[in-house]
Amino acid sequence: MRLKLYVTGVVQGVGFRPFVYRLATELGLKGYVLNSETGVVIEVEGEKERLEEFLKRLQSEKPPASQIFSIDKKFLEEVGYSGFEIRKSEKKGEVKVAVLPDLSTCKECLSELFDPENRRYRYPFINCTNCGPRFTIILSLPYDRPNTTMKDFEMCEKCREEYENPLDRRFHAQPNACPVCGPHVWLVNGEGETVAERDKALKVLVEWLKEGKILAVKGLGGFHLICDATNEEAVAELRRRKRRQEKPFAVMFKDLEQVREFAEVSPLEEIALTSVESPIVILKQKEGNNLAPSVSPDTKTVGAFLPYMPLHHIILRGFGKPIVATSCNVTDEPIMFKNSEVKNVLGNLVDGALLHNREIARRCDDSVVKVMGGRVVPFRRSRGYAPLPVLLPFKLKRPVLALGPHMKVTVALGKGNRVYISQHIGDIDNLKAEEFFKETVKDLLNLFEIEPEVVVSDYHLGYFTTKFGREVFGERLIQVYHHHAHTISVMAENEVPLDKKVIAFSFDGTGYGTDGKIWGSEVLIAGYTEFERALHLKYFPLPGGDRAVKEPYRVAVSLLKAVGEKPEDYLKVEPEKLSFVSQMVDKGINSPLTSSMGRLFDGVSALLGIRYTVNYHAQGAILLEEISSTSKETGSYPFKMESGEIDWRETLLAVLSDIKKGAPLSDVGMKFHNTVVKMVLESARILREKTGIDTVALSGGVFQNKILTEKCLRELPSKGFKVLVHQVVPPNDGGLSLGQAVYGGLI
Repeated sequence: MRLKLYVTGVVQGVGFRPFVYRLATELGLKGYVLNSETGVVIEVEGEKERLEEFLKRLQSEKPPASQIFSIDKKFLEEVGYSGFEIRKSEKKGEVKVAVLPDLSTCKECLSELFDPENRRYRYPFINCTNCGPRFTIILSLPYDRPNTTMKDFEMCEKCREEYENPLDRRFHAQPNACPVCGPHVWLVNGEGETVAERDKALKVLVEWLKEGKILAVKGLGGFHLICDATNEEAVAELRRRKRRQEKPFAVMFKDLEQVREFAEVSPLEEIALTSVESPIVILKQKEGNNLAPSVSPDTKTVGAFLPYMPLHHIILRGFGKPIVATSCNVTDEPIMFKNSEVKNVLGNLVDGALLHNREIARRCDDSVVKVMGGRVVPFRRSRGYAPLPVLLPFKLKRPVLALGPHMKVTVALGKGNRVYISQHIGDIDNLKAEEFFKETVKDLLNLFEIEPEVVVSDYHLGYFTTKFGREVFGERLIQVYHHHAHTISVMAENEVPLDKKVIAFSFDGTGYGTDGKIWGSEVLIAGYTEFERALHLKYFPLPGGDRAVKEPYRVAVSLLKAVGEKPEDYLKVEPEKLSFVSQMVDKGINSPLTSSMGRLFDGVSALLGIRYTVNYHAQGAILLEEISSTSKETGSYPFKMESGEIDWRETLLAVLSDIKKGAPLSDVGMKFHNTVVKMVLESARILREKTGIDTVALSGGVFQNKILTEKCLRELPSKGFKVLVHQVVPPNDGGLSLGQAVYGGLI
């Protein structure tokens, strides 16, 4: 395989390229390294295990004077380099002023933080040129202290000396501060009374955690809600207050060794956990660990991450045990980032709060990734990544703004060969989310000072983002179909040339189609500016529309009726509900037609009795995947392909037959997954014969399914296909704005 890296930071003029050369040569890798206008570009080819070792050692053994601020990494097909070389520096355009993401605490600052002799001992805002806040404190370019939220803190004499000394690690470190001149923390109780300040506040907070209290802690891009992750009573109470019934909580561990006590960690997962971005990494829990059951009540995974700011390190070292660290909000609302917001929920949502007086310029949630098929796949691209650009293999014709879809929204701004993607905004389902979306659009345009010639939205007229685009940008607005945008996003991040087309599988839950129906299982022959819908699942009614997303038994009723079966024979749901939904399907009342693969997964989950209703998005499909993962079943179910449709009815009848026979649910689930993989393989085979295209692109939220993605990555290449998957932006709707921006910039 080939690993391509774009590295930003202090990586030029510090011996970085010779280091890369030595490391690659030692590992027997081929390729090149060169300086570009944005940092360093590296391509290395070789065995997968050696590429992973290269990636790990690149970060752990880099030259002392160098610092890595970000690594945009992706595994691609090899091109056949003959050796490794240091190439001449590349300059394709003007040097861009970078707005860096927030950087996790560096080793030097961490050492000083816990050195009793250091003047910044246990100071929660310690930082230097190589770490600390960036994106969440910058107000405007250029990135100078007066243009950040540190503008109100005048440096003391000692800090000023460091800041002005070119030989000092804190030379021009804009957030530079110390206990004498910088921000400070204080702790308030449920009544809003200040009970302690500065270091004493941190010590009291640890004692409150030991007492089982639920607390709000102001961080880099907003507040976390924290509590003892091993205290079931505290975690269950947090669920009740946050109104989050079953969706897993993220857990912050004090170090990698502690993560290993609770979860299984592969080499690539370790790289992700300890990377400069410091995202939440979805791991498999170890049997018998003592995390509270309510941390992840319905799955055997845990979203694990490490402390990424000094404040976290102080709390975790003092407490000793892992803590739940989830966004401070009520479910479905944006993360809180102002002291005033949290003061309004004291005594209700939280028992107390740790506040500080460094203003947060913009909300920025934690990022989430999962290792699948030997790749780190982002599920949510936010802190640590935003607003770094995705670099394109071509230049856009015009500046463009992309507004995203409706769920998991991000906003994107494209110019030249760069697309800047905002932090995670989320689902636009309420007034607060709408305001967050508007402030993000305004903020991105102001920060990069780019005036878009075109603005792109989804075709769905009911989306707030589409309505906003029409109202605010008028004639500048153009639209792109949802599943085409998914396809463009995976093509762009995998650097597909402008003149090439792919066989795209765009599988998700919901998207507006060219025929006005709800799409979601689209097999497209697609380029960047056009597509042809070649195949899709046979349509079925979706009784209640969006209601069926939260009540998957409705999907099961629809599927059962389509194959002539009685819902009451398979579903343990109140008879009056089954009768009501059946009549909706029979009479076509509020039952739009859909080809959604996501809904098919939901329906099978309900038929297996896994979930009739869900408490968070795609819960049924997620649990179906988890149950199926315990099976070694290699069989599959039949299906037909005719007239441009993949007919799932024989599949369903075979599923029902296995259910009647009492087959293990895990085996039925795995056979269903295998069937979907076969649908992909057969579709790709047919379309390659028809078009000659041998590149397959996988996008859409369904490809967050590890079983499906890994089987496709294994089976398709064995049949001679090149496979493109997401590694830079999420396969879900969080990556859609990239596709929208590229479309708008090229059309």
